[in-house]
Amino acid sequence: MIQVDNLCAGYGGAARGSGIANGSDDVIRNISFKANRGESLCVLGPNGCGKSTLLKAIARLIDYRGTVTLEGRDAASFPRRELAKRIALLGQSTQVFFSYSVYETVSMGRYAWSEGFLKNLSAEDEAIVEKIIKELDIDDIRDRMIDELSGGQLQRVFLAKTLAQTPEVILLDEPTNHLDLKYQIELLEFLKSWVRENNKTLIGVFHDLNLARRFGDTAIMMQNGVIAAAGTIEETLNSETLQTVYGIDIRAFMQESLTQWR
Repeated sequence: MIQVDNLCAGYGGAARGSGIANGSDDVIRNISFKANRGESLCVLGPNGCGKSTLLKAIARLIDYRGTVTLEGRDAASFPRRELAKRIALLGQSTQVFFSYSVYETVSMGRYAWSEGFLKNLSAEDEAIVEKIIKELDIDDIRDRMIDELSGGQLQRVFLAKTLAQTPEVILLDEPTNHLDLKYQIELLEFLKSWVRENNKTLIGVFHDLNLARRFGDTAIMMQNGVIAAAGTIEETLNSETLQTVYGIDIRAFMQESLTQWR
């Protein structure tokens, strides 16, 4: 579905939109992997290792060297509007710049498919928005303004907007931010089912390794801007790799933590 080859990216160099970065400020270097339809791939690693930068490069929000291929076609060849129909990114920020209703915000996910901004939604657009609103359990707040919402509610609204885009590939940067444990589990179970049932591809950045193990099919472990390990979630989250990347015995820490629960 999506293949990444020798991807390098940072935040300096060529002007945005050129598709080329000069390499002097690379945050990620020579990243290569692929993710198939129906698959949830977790991007793991400590703070500052380049996880968010990787997602931004795949979404063409920053310049990069290397190749991102969608179903055999170079992603750089897609016009922006066409690319938005295929790849959607939900970043970490939940900052609100304008106050719209929940329904209006979710409807923005149909922008690439519609003729205007929040206007002239087709019957199909409206049906997609309604379906997503119900699936993410935000129907009861559909008429509220988003600047009145809690962080957890806002995160679900922005995720609904992202899913309403109906992309082939969805990129999520810490999708469980601001959510309590119950909603984290419910949301990830929903996403895993959504990916499989709709034959989509999900690439998600996670800090919580327990959630990643529960949710992911495959994973890449990043360290200092490169891939330290890749494979199935079980292969990637092995004690030796975790010790090397995080600098602590995470397995022992987890087991000790469990003894604190009675």
